[in-house]
Amino acid sequence: MRVQAAIPVEVRNDLKVDAGDRVEFVLIAPGRYEFVATTSDVTALKGMFGQAKKRVSIESMNAAIAKCGAGER
Repeated sequence: MRVQAAIPVEVRNDLKVDAGDRVEFVLIAPGRYEFVATTSDVTALKGMFGQAKKRVSIESMNAAIAKCGAGER
């Protein structure tokens, strides 16, 4: 669901959130939510896990996905 909300400038500045940025409201307790800024820019994730230890082909990935989807582990 997409909703627009007005967030006070002090809060936006503190969380480094600008107009148009995506955020999530995560339920942490009944009636209590946490405000989390998210990103839809995949380039922001680059390097998050370091260098890959080995290269895997698309075919190998698809086979692994099919195997897990079939309940074989």
